[in-house]
Amino acid sequence: MKNVTIPVEIPSDIMLALNESEEELKDHLQVAVAIMLFHEGKLTIGKAIQLSGLTRYEFEKSLAKSNLPVSNPSIEQVMADLETIKKL
Repeated sequence: MKNVTIPVEIPSDIMLALNESEEELKDHLQVAVAIMLFHEGKLTIGKAIQLSGLTRYEFEKSLAKSNLPVSNPSIEQVMADLETIKKL
């Protein structure tokens, strides 16, 4: 699969304030965008992990650090799971 590069302009004083290399900032931005798109429901966890460049464990750790759940089931899904468990 082909990658797409999206340029992002960052003022040089921001780069100085962050005290990070361009590569470090790129990695942080990539993870942040993956988390945001996963949280908004625009990416599945698998695709968000792929975008982040992290392992599943590292990505889930990043979600926890951001106080975001790995899954967010609806009431209907929880009730359906309860019904399935009752039948067992």
